[in-house]
Amino acid sequence: MWTLLSSSSDFVGESLIRFGESTGLAGFFSAMGWGNIVMIGIAFFLLYLAIRHKFEPLLLLTIAFGMLLTNLPGANLYHTELFAGGHVHWDIFVSKAGLLDYLYLGVKLGIYPCLIFLGVGAMTDFGPLIANPKSFLLGAAAQIGIFVTFLGAYAIGFSPEQSGSIGIIGGADGPTAIYLTSMLAPELLGPIAVAAYSYMALVPVIQPPIMRLLTNKHERAIRMRTLRPVSKTERILFPIIISVVIALLLPSAMPLVGCLMLGNLMKECGVVDRLSKTVQNELMNIVVIFLGLTVGATATAEAFLNFRTLGILVLGVIAFCLGTAGGVLLAKFMNLFSKEENKINPLIGSAGVSAVPMAARVSQIEGQRENPGNYLLMHAMGPNVAGVVGSAVAAGILLSFLG
Repeated sequence: MWTLLSSSSDFVGESLIRFGESTGLAGFFSAMGWGNIVMIGIAFFLLYLAIRHKFEPLLLLTIAFGMLLTNLPGANLYHTELFAGGHVHWDIFVSKAGLLDYLYLGVKLGIYPCLIFLGVGAMTDFGPLIANPKSFLLGAAAQIGIFVTFLGAYAIGFSPEQSGSIGIIGGADGPTAIYLTSMLAPELLGPIAVAAYSYMALVPVIQPPIMRLLTNKHERAIRMRTLRPVSKTERILFPIIISVVIALLLPSAMPLVGCLMLGNLMKECGVVDRLSKTVQNELMNIVVIFLGLTVGATATAEAFLNFRTLGILVLGVIAFCLGTAGGVLLAKFMNLFSKEENKINPLIGSAGVSAVPMAARVSQIEGQRENPGNYLLMHAMGPNVAGVVGSAVAAGILLSFLG
């Protein structure tokens, strides 16, 4: 009897010890470093920005929560060693993978960004771009920040692959930045994703001073002619033609551009409304959750807390500012060769970055400050949606050279 009681008490005691060692509190005191504590603090701050100030909340909230989960002790949801060296280590994957490791495969294999582009395409109206094809030039000019920052990052010591991933922040397109970084420099995915979405949220803060600096009152007050109506046939042919042209010229951009144009064709053709509504809503929302959580999970203390991350943040804002300036300056240059009635308000050039539709709204607000009767929103939407295509093309160019 005493033997039975003794063995039972030993079993209970050992079980309690094992339970205590398995708790997060034990991990907090034994395995958690100062870096993890700082990262948890950053996660709380990003959650505050997403909830209180609504900074890109759809993705910033999930990214921040993924960052929180990966830095909590003992959670074992994400393991960096499974993706060390930029490769998936399938030999140990099944035995060690946690929930976020499995979900991260959608980022690593380039699935989630393409699905988001499918939804973006279904929500995008290319009518203003079709009505004013010159908008393509403004969208292209706004990508100059990507390539200038690529050269700058390389000059200060980043590898070519890392430099390309940093430069793409200038496109102000989160899914494109995530797609390219997951292919070229996955070790930078956390900092680059946070930088990209933070700067997208700060468009109304970053862009106006640059727009005012590069234009005068007369230019900001220019009233543009009403855009012509765009036929249904043009809307249907546009995504098909763009897909064929991009496939022939730059196949590496087709995963993003192809999904973008397929989504738009679903919207414009009018015969697959159920599919169009699904990719705009249910599919888009599910993918955003998975993408945000897994990108946030890559923001470990080792990957985030270093001088390299500070450099990424600085270079990212430089890329964004250069992109804004590039669009404005090209519009001013085009006006040198335009008749008075065809002049472009340079403010719409800043919308060439692909933060849709926030950048177009900033152009509208700045234009109405100088001329209350000035309505630039639809004109600015042309360069804005051109910027979406332009950033995807820029990513394809970098991928074809560096991938």
